[in-house]
Amino acid sequence: MNEPRDPMRAAQASTRQPAVKRFYKKAELREVAGGGFELTLDGRPARTPGKNRLAAASRALMAGVAEEWARQGDTLDPADMPVTRLLNSAIDGVARTMDETRAELARYAGSDLLCYRAETPETLAERQRLAFDPVLAWAAEALGARFNLAAGVVHVAQPPEAIAAVRVALDAVDDPAALAALSVITNLTGSALLALAVQRGALGAETAWAAAHVDEDFQNERWGVDDEAQVRRAARWREMEAAARVLAATRGP
Repeated sequence: MNEPRDPMRAAQASTRQPAVKRFYKKAELREVAGGGFELTLDGRPARTPGKNRLAAASRALMAGVAEEWARQGDTLDPADMPVTRLLNSAIDGVARTMDETRAELARYAGSDLLCYRAETPETLAERQRLAFDPVLAWAAEALGARFNLAAGVVHVAQPPEAIAAVRVALDAVDDPAALAALSVITNLTGSALLALAVQRGALGAETAWAAAHVDEDFQNERWGVDDEAQVRRAARWREMEAAARVLAATRGP
């Protein structure tokens, strides 16, 4: 199946910076006149790599950002600041390309992981059914999107109505941070439907992550775990968890 390009790539490329020594004592949250919250470092507004203010509408989101900066040691560790990095990408990139990002995510739905099933072995096929079918049922009920299934990896065309329904759901996401988080989860899992289920609060991050790794976990059980692959997976999970926290913060009560 054909996978669309990563809609976050350009934005994230601009946020990659070498580790630097900690240059501040206090990282704090401050309310902004007119609404929203920003990160301050020793009382001064923090900036993104693109020189924009590091701020968002959600207090909970910015509290998470402030916590990441406050816990840093003598040297800043970007890997330990996944929410900050995601918000940087949202502010510097996604905020300017909202329609493009939505379009790319809708394209992902056209080749969604959940629609491609193994025929054998039956154990794997059953695990896929148990993990994938409830999410597809949710998409049909909550989004009005009904998808076709395919055996193997041969691309299957999806009903235009299903893709249109996903696009409606994406169009309703008007917070750049939330849309950036949706993009992160979609790219990590290979499924726009899993991402939307997490965004709507219908699925927890752990459950979505497990569904996305049914095939990998099955192979690991049969052939063993590769240590380097596990390290990479742990790093990807940190990104997934951070994106889910961003979605929860921007979803509100």
